[in-house]
Amino acid sequence: MARRAAAKPNRRPPSRAARTPARPSLLGAIWRRLGWLLTGPIGLALLIVAIAWYVSLDVDDLRRPVQGDQPSITLLDREGVRFASFGRRQGDWLTLDQMSKWVPEAVVAIEDRRFWQHPGLDPIGIFRALVRNLEAGRVVEGGSTISQQLAKLVFLTPERTLTRKVKEALYTIWLEARLDKRQILEAYLNRIYLGAGVYGIDAAAERYFDKPASALSLAESAMLAGLIKAPSRYAPTRDLNLAQERAGVVIDALVANDALSSHEARIAKDNPATLAEPHTRADTGYFADWVAAETRLYAGPADLQLVVRTTLDPDLQRAAEGAVGTWLDARSESERVGQAALVAMSRDGRVRAMLGGRSYARTQYNRATQAERQPGSAFKLFVYLAALESGLRPDDVVSGAPVVVDGWQPGNFNGRYPESLTLADSFAKSVNTAAVRVSEQVGRQNVIEVAERLGITSKLRPEPSLALGTSEVSLLELTAAYGTIANQGRLVWPVGIERVAGAGGRILYQHRAFDEPVLEPAVVRAMTAMLQVTMSRGTGRNGALRRFAAGKTGTSADYRDAWFVGFTDEIVVGVWVGNDDGSPMNGVTGGGLPARIFREFILRAYGDTPFLPPPPPPKPWQGSFPVAAVKDVLGDAIEDLFASVKRLFGG
Repeated sequence: MARRAAAKPNRRPPSRAARTPARPSLLGAIWRRLGWLLTGPIGLALLIVAIAWYVSLDVDDLRRPVQGDQPSITLLDREGVRFASFGRRQGDWLTLDQMSKWVPEAVVAIEDRRFWQHPGLDPIGIFRALVRNLEAGRVVEGGSTISQQLAKLVFLTPERTLTRKVKEALYTIWLEARLDKRQILEAYLNRIYLGAGVYGIDAAAERYFDKPASALSLAESAMLAGLIKAPSRYAPTRDLNLAQERAGVVIDALVANDALSSHEARIAKDNPATLAEPHTRADTGYFADWVAAETRLYAGPADLQLVVRTTLDPDLQRAAEGAVGTWLDARSESERVGQAALVAMSRDGRVRAMLGGRSYARTQYNRATQAERQPGSAFKLFVYLAALESGLRPDDVVSGAPVVVDGWQPGNFNGRYPESLTLADSFAKSVNTAAVRVSEQVGRQNVIEVAERLGITSKLRPEPSLALGTSEVSLLELTAAYGTIANQGRLVWPVGIERVAGAGGRILYQHRAFDEPVLEPAVVRAMTAMLQVTMSRGTGRNGALRRFAAGKTGTSADYRDAWFVGFTDEIVVGVWVGNDDGSPMNGVTGGGLPARIFREFILRAYGDTPFLPPPPPPKPWQGSFPVAAVKDVLGDAIEDLFASVKRLFGG
């Protein structure tokens, strides 16, 4: 009984379901296979197609028309006399057969040598560019084909996003499917930007060489093809030598692409392309280019015939060219000075003269508006304005002793470090250590705020050397800032355009003066006095005149830039001298050549007579008072009196 009552282990055999694996359902099998497909290469392809479909939902009209014509512009000086004109900046649409045969050959050789073989996207070119960029440690070569570049030109914005790259690929495939290779290359050559405000081969041929695209030589075609990579850098109007060097690279690419023999390449390199003579008076070219670019801001797409009344004074422009030419001819070789620029404006900012370089015919790069260079001590204007606004006075004492800020120690030009001197003398004698002390006392951000308030738009770095002008600025904006002092503290903004008129004389734009005070009168008076001291017994003595003049010198490190900016009762003038490549000059300071050019300009423009203030208003008995008539009246009265007396006494 006991044995029968004992619990027995469960020894029942497992069920049939437990002994054999469960048969998967049909739905589960399909799901697992779909999962494998979606996570494998087919899934990746489907994902790309889905993304492409999504991105293409906002695709614009693929037949978007080419950019319209740019307006023709006629420029008049302040007296209404024509001095320059600009034709359409986009030329005619040309077929490949209407261009020089060297144009498409050169562009394909330098931009996309496999253009005729690849289907629009070139994996070999992309891989080659990737390898070269990795080897160089930076981007030295792009992988975009001509088809891709055309897609970007026609349909896309410059943004750099993944979505944009997908769109670019879609557009490229579309172009390759709809157009043949010749049509793609033709569209590209008619749309591409080639510097100096021109689009397309036809306009570029006219702009640079004054000839149609069909007449371009091998050297000229190579130069235009070389511009595509960096139009602003390689434009022959900016640096002809660099443009010629780049053209040589294109010619080598033609040889490598079997489109040119070594003998033909050598002849082309020995006879590089040169610029045609500009269609404007040489002495007004820099000003004309600057104003023409500004004019387009005031015209709509339908305004194709523009007449612009400018602020240019031809007499002052000739004085500027004469002053710069005289001193550069005399000193450029001994002092190793290659270039100079000058801007002259009235006290309200109207630019009366502009010289952007030594010769507009040789280089149209405008060093007055386009170049940004270190102003040196000319930047101290803003340091000392901030000091005056903080409550310091010109006769307050500051130290010129050695100073160290964040491990950096400035030096003084003459090697002297006075223990104490007045604020005015430290400014006039350009004592660097004192200026740095003042900058640190008032705060670098306050110095930057003053500079920006006076119209400086270039980026200023809040570093200890800020006070010594180590942040780059343009000559035009610095001259306008000094103009604010000459304008009694009212903001000066450079103006070159008085009026823009369209077809039929319809006024599209009329300049209106603005009167915005940005400095207190007491601060302006103190700064003006300090600028006068700089010219009478400071670093600006070589620019001194018998008439009222105020100004400041500036010299950057290693004599790479030298400046003088000053003003008289009539005009505000800024002068820069230096070399385009930044190489040092032979000891040239702002108080030397630039100050002498300033003085020469004033003498040529206004003479050497002291400034005579206007006569005081007439007193009540002066000027227009009728003295002769009074005498006549009194004479008649006296005669009547004598006659009455004579009758009274019987005479």
